[in-house]
Amino acid sequence: MRVSKATIRAVNGLTARWADTTSGGTVFSAVGVWPLLALLADGAAGAARAELAQAVGIPADRAGGAARELLAGLGSVRGLEAALGLWTRRTLELRERWEAGLPAGAHGVLTGDAAADREALDAWAAKRTGGLIGRMPAAVTPDTEMVLVSALALRTRWLRPFEEGYLAPESGPWRGRELRGLWRESAVLDRIGVADTPDGHVTELKVLGDTAVDVHLLLGEEGMAPGRVLGAGIGVLARTHPVVPGPRLPYGDAGPGLSVVREHTTTPEPPALDVTAPAYGLTADHDLLDRVELFGLTAAVRAVPGHFPGVSPYPLCVEAARQSALARFDARGFEAAAVTAMGAMGAGMPRARWLRTTVRAVFDRPFGFLAVHRHSRLVLAAGWVTDPEPHREDEEVYLPESGH
Repeated sequence: MRVSKATIRAVNGLTARWADTTSGGTVFSAVGVWPLLALLADGAAGAARAELAQAVGIPADRAGGAARELLAGLGSVRGLEAALGLWTRRTLELRERWEAGLPAGAHGVLTGDAAADREALDAWAAKRTGGLIGRMPAAVTPDTEMVLVSALALRTRWLRPFEEGYLAPESGPWRGRELRGLWRESAVLDRIGVADTPDGHVTELKVLGDTAVDVHLLLGEEGMAPGRVLGAGIGVLARTHPVVPGPRLPYGDAGPGLSVVREHTTTPEPPALDVTAPAYGLTADHDLLDRVELFGLTAAVRAVPGHFPGVSPYPLCVEAARQSALARFDARGFEAAAVTAMGAMGAGMPRARWLRTTVRAVFDRPFGFLAVHRHSRLVLAAGWVTDPEPHREDEEVYLPESGH
């Protein structure tokens, strides 16, 4: 994926800032919002231009090009579908330069028939996400002149699948719950590490996918806020926090949910990484206008002329900005999707003779995750897990009990 380091830093920066505003279980995709903000910044003026440029972290005069570069880069990632769409009323004139910067075939027409327009927009969202998200998050009103939309759908299969079983945490918020557990053992210890951050230690586990997209599970110290844990994960990607990798972890309690032990074995065996985690599925809807400062929309929502003269000579303001997002993590893989719309309205013994080192990681309380493009380190989706999937009665495999 050919995307500049500046753009990746900017998108990941927005992910970190958005994460810092989260509290309960959620999933979101800053990479779904960022190109829309950047395209609006390219056509904005005055306070709206300055605020949008600050939100995207790139000067407004370079934002449009960066958005196009990002969309093209996303389209080159195997297992990832990304699209941009624009719908306008027939009577809305667009600036030729701004419209020319949109992907080919992205421009559609709003008919003025609310039911017909809703059906068309919903169909676009469903098609572009492979049915993961079936509705456009922002409604079209009689005053809507323009709708700018992005869609993102990600599917990856684990290089090594997990085994499914039964997970029953003995302590913490999930104590007493019967969860759909996932377990996996491998000899690759560097998939796990402990980051030392200003807010506390965070255990990071990388689960590798077959499309160069990986999911990083993040477990912080008890009491760490979700945003701090997710922010720590982004800091690790940026190499701003020191990390002790699995092969160098000390014996005993090595980090949140993490222990390193020496076990007797009957035959010589290499060190092992033993992971237990719950399966999860999340959906979330976000009204971006609840955080206008975060997304640089404070001025742009005001119904006064002059915000977007580079988009259209017709005076426009942002009337709606919403995102619907989804993420699923199970034994075989991970999938995520996000549709973002902005409307303008206007885891008897023989004698043991050998010792083996085992690193055990147990994710049995709320934790965060980042879906990351392996080579560029761009965060494609992020979230916080508070309600993992329950154990199904037809699951007969049992995982080791957790109780740390």
